Amino acid sequence: MTPKRTPSSRVVEKVELAAGDVRLSGLLALPPGQEPRAVLVALHGGGMGAGYFHGQADPSTSLLSLAAAAGYAALALDRPGYGASAGRLPHGMRLAEQAARVRAALRTYAVERARGASFFLVGHSLGGKLALTTVATAEPEDRLLGVDVSGVGERWALSPTQLAAVGQRHDHRLHWGPLALYPPSTFQLAQHLVGPIPPREAEEIPHWPRQYAGLAHRIRVPVRFTFAEHERFWACDPAAIRELTAPLLSPLVRTDRLTGAGHNISLGYAARRYHLSVLSFLEECRARATR
Repeated sequence: MTPKRTPSSRVVEKVELAAGDVRLSGLLALPPGQEPRAVLVALHGGGMGAGYFHGQADPSTSLLSLAAAAGYAALALDRPGYGASAGRLPHGMRLAEQAARVRAALRTYAVERARGASFFLVGHSLGGKLALTTVATAEPEDRLLGVDVSGVGERWALSPTQLAAVGQRHDHRLHWGPLALYPPSTFQLAQHLVGPIPPREAEEIPHWPRQYAGLAHRIRVPVRFTFAEHERFWACDPAAIRELTAPLLSPLVRTDRLTGAGHNISLGYAARRYHLSVLSFLEECRARATR
């Protein structure tokens, strides 16, 4: 089935960016008739793709269209091992390797297009881990404004058996939560979006708490964490939130809980509420950087 094109889908174009030894594909939406205030860079979760941030079941779920209408450029990248780089990287890459390619892709973008105040990273699930890794390992010249992640925490809420099966996507309740939280055609259209998680990144999944402990103190930009009401992967009680945020040296740390949402926030009915809050945080980070 070919997704029906909507007015919002026509402002989104396919792009490719040189990223060191690979090329990364993605989707780009630009603000009409103006230079961008900044560039929002969106990184999808495991077994998904850039289209996660441009949902087709309901135009209101598209982060790309919403950001462009608000005056930002919005770039959703296919992470290394997905999209155009899948043939070159059939086994995928580990987070540190992915982060280096994302930084390289953003440097290419900065040469080719206007970036306004600079880049702001948004990441979901495994893409959230990559966003945090990218800002933790960035150089000053990368000029990253901040990072906003969903579906990623510090302490697993899964049993060892569940954790061992995460990379195989067998339990849809973990990945989606209640199906009624999503527009009816979401799952039919998601057949073109969902695929296997590359082995190298799947192998790393259980080790994130240890990896985060080594990265958190290196994150020096504003950061926001959002947890869905029906998040099943991560502990997000008050004690877990304190453990998550305590090691950060960021100048601004926010946490939020989104009601009426499952793990795949950006494809559900709550997507627009979440995306508006992302843009609000982006504008706050942009204003701080400008000052």
